[in-house]
Amino acid sequence: MRQFAFLALLMGGTAVAAPTPTPEQQMQAAANQVSQARIRADIARLVAFGTRHTLSSQTDPDRGIGAAVRWAEAELKKTGIEATQVCDTVPKSARIPQPTRLCNAVGIQRGTTRPNDVVIITGHIDSRVTDVMNATADAPGANDDGSGTAAVLESARVLSKRKFPGTIVYAALSGEEQGLLGGKILADYAKAQGWNVIANLNNDIIGNSCGSDGVCDAKTVRVFSEGPRWQGRAELAAAQRSQGGENDSPSRNISRFLDRLAERLPAIGLDVRQVWRNDRFGRGGDHTEFLNAGFPAIRFSVAVENYNQQHQDLRTEKGVVYGDTLDKMDLPYLTKVIRLNTAALMALASAPPPPEIVRIEGAVSTDTNIAWYSQDPTSRDIIRWRRTDANQWQQSRVVEPQLRLHIPSSETLKGIRVDDWVFGVSSVSKDGWESPVASAVPGGAFKPYVAPQPK
Repeated sequence: MRQFAFLALLMGGTAVAAPTPTPEQQMQAAANQVSQARIRADIARLVAFGTRHTLSSQTDPDRGIGAAVRWAEAELKKTGIEATQVCDTVPKSARIPQPTRLCNAVGIQRGTTRPNDVVIITGHIDSRVTDVMNATADAPGANDDGSGTAAVLESARVLSKRKFPGTIVYAALSGEEQGLLGGKILADYAKAQGWNVIANLNNDIIGNSCGSDGVCDAKTVRVFSEGPRWQGRAELAAAQRSQGGENDSPSRNISRFLDRLAERLPAIGLDVRQVWRNDRFGRGGDHTEFLNAGFPAIRFSVAVENYNQQHQDLRTEKGVVYGDTLDKMDLPYLTKVIRLNTAALMALASAPPPPEIVRIEGAVSTDTNIAWYSQDPTSRDIIRWRRTDANQWQQSRVVEPQLRLHIPSSETLKGIRVDDWVFGVSSVSKDGWESPVASAVPGGAFKPYVAPQPK
């Protein structure tokens, strides 16, 4: 992280350095640089491609998915970070009539000291109308998901001016409407690169504040997160039944992290509503493919959806206007959501990775013992615990750096009975950036689950 310049103050002839801004001050300063005017211009440009349907033209210079992806790649390159297209050929399926090559626009801002620790922001660049196979009709896709693509681009513009220990990846994904195809392409790419993915923040429909029934909420954003982790679920089920973990996947702890982050940054003006489902009822988004690969992932979405303005042909019926157009969006609300994303990316790329829990013990005991490995031996660690029916972490204990490698840290919590609480550990860097909590439950690890080898 680039520190703010020191200010020299003359006090009795002695120069005094100004204090380093707190993480909250640094995040708010970055969030304040998010520009509503640039966001609007991005969405207007995306709409101008006519349609961005996955099966539209990949070669037309002005219309279709190919032109849109090339434009997004060029916008990422303007920030000065690495930018490329990550592509693959997807097989024939119900929504893909023949094998088709799809490409994502991806920017990579390499970390200065931990380049393999990665946080990823995504939004899908493709659009659709009522018929999911209609690749020729105008499909503006302003909110679904021009808003998410704008979040990717604007976060890159703001954060590319700074440096972080970890890597940030910015990705505009193709093929979401045809089956989460771009999400799978990028998740597979992340696995092939050997990235340690700390979190995927997926943004899909984040730009309106009033629903089709007239209900409005411009103060809340929903964060969807899975409960028991999907990847490895069969192997973990028996242990989770005995030891818990139904509400402590790494994705759910990312959700808790974002909820707390919004409270720490009240000037953004958003409250996080944690929705304890992988996605909206019976629906899905690109973050699901990251979950399938074992990576922590959540979805940002508006507090109330307007169903007249998504997946609709452009038309007016009985006085009701249908279609996903820019004029129906709430740009001040969208700006707040992107500011929260920008702050979250900054926090996750600055903090150490969450610890690896080694064991938790306390059966038939009045005490609880917890052991863990810190990813950064110079970090302070914080043991956190909460009642099993509590939403957020309630109690904590700071453990000073152990400064030792390959030897787990451990702590005994006297008089704390393991039966009644859920436990976890976070890590805090020397300059105050705290990671999400890794829960001490089966399936709580942030890394993909790997079944133990038989002895």
